[in-house]
Amino acid sequence: MNERTTRQRMYPKDLMIVIVISLGSFMAGLDATIVNIALPSISKAFDISTVTVSWVLNAYLIILVSLLLAASRLGDIKGYRRVFLTGFAIFTVGSALCGLAPTINILIISRMVQAIGGAIIAALGAVMVTSYLASSLRGQALGIVAMFTMLGAALGPVVGGFLTSAFSWRVIFYVNLPVGIIAIVLGLYILPRLSPVTPEAKLDLPGVALIFVALGTLIYGLTSLLGASAMSAVLALIVSVVFWALFSLRERRAAEPLIDMRLFSNRSFSLQNVSVMLIQMGMAGVMILMPFFLEMVKQLPTDNAGTILLALPIGMILTSPIAGRFSDVIGTKKPIITGFVICAVALFFLSTLGPYTSVGHVEVYLFLLGAGTGIAYAPLNSAIMGESAPKDRGTTSGLIKMMTNLGSSLGVALVMLVAAAAMGPKLADVSAHTIPPVELAGAFDITFLFLMGIEILGMVLMLFVKEKMNGYSTDGEPVAGF
Repeated sequence: MNERTTRQRMYPKDLMIVIVISLGSFMAGLDATIVNIALPSISKAFDISTVTVSWVLNAYLIILVSLLLAASRLGDIKGYRRVFLTGFAIFTVGSALCGLAPTINILIISRMVQAIGGAIIAALGAVMVTSYLASSLRGQALGIVAMFTMLGAALGPVVGGFLTSAFSWRVIFYVNLPVGIIAIVLGLYILPRLSPVTPEAKLDLPGVALIFVALGTLIYGLTSLLGASAMSAVLALIVSVVFWALFSLRERRAAEPLIDMRLFSNRSFSLQNVSVMLIQMGMAGVMILMPFFLEMVKQLPTDNAGTILLALPIGMILTSPIAGRFSDVIGTKKPIITGFVICAVALFFLSTLGPYTSVGHVEVYLFLLGAGTGIAYAPLNSAIMGESAPKDRGTTSGLIKMMTNLGSSLGVALVMLVAAAAMGPKLADVSAHTIPPVELAGAFDITFLFLMGIEILGMVLMLFVKEKMNGYSTDGEPVAGF
């Protein structure tokens, strides 16, 4: 009987290690969705525009994307336990600072601090499982980690909506404090002290700096293009193009790069990574717009809006594992294309929403979008990992996380750009609660159609992918796009 078919029970110590790691995944999943539902309340509290408040998400995502690969490498150099617990501490402190922030600028800076810890937690979870547990337990352990990620993402809108309605938007950040403290204390006693994997390796700090500037200027340029500072936005986009080129050049020449650019010489590998980004753009764009639609157009309380948003992660939770299993049997290409088609249909329906659309219809459309995302995402993970050699799979796993979060960043920025273009400068200049609901609904409908086009593009790109049966299974691996 081979190792893959041997089923072992986890000892209590193994289970406690997995729980500590899973608490990080839970916080990452929760934070991915809990903030969105509070954005209208934050916008109203600080009397700022929808575009400005989107930086509460943008700032977090820019840091997260910039540091994901670096955090993974830092764990190899300094030791996973030490770096992981430091990341937890930074995330917890950042959460407290977010809750205390007296101004929007301090809130955004605090979110950047929080994101440093978030990048470390997200980057090291899977590799810690593979390092600390026997190979026969990894599938079970990764399944538990994925379950906690999904649970956090599903609870985010509900918990965020309830806390914002019952108390204040500030409380959504405070919920991280007890979880973080418990995880740090448990981790100090439970996580094994192992020697660093590659203590002599070096971190590509120039690469980290280049991707931070490239992504930061890109997001700033996109969100500011239609505002009063259009010229500076154009300049920022030019700077972004230059720094993306410099980053690519740096990674090709660096002795120990963050990303092995040779992987992208494989067309299928490249197209499927882009597809990960596109599928996440659609979901992230909807998740930032829907709270404003539900609270400003439908005039629903924040807690009710959070419950409605739950339909999207539920759609993912129900379909991701099934799609992963099916793709192991029939191949990855058909499920991925099917997922994109379902997402495009869901976004078309979302583009028909108006002030008098029933809540039931909204929930069905959100569930459909979540289902399509879940159907595509797990097979995409399998396909990309299968295209890489075994020695490159650690790097490839980090790259998938990077492309997922890059999709979130671009999704948030582009929907703000398209909505502002549809409505005019008003969306960027005034708080959303002062804009007539009909105007908001019209701009959002156009934006949903734009996102539908993104999903269609993903479907078309997949037609050019040459599928191969690679034997790589999604069994037990995280499949949520968070």
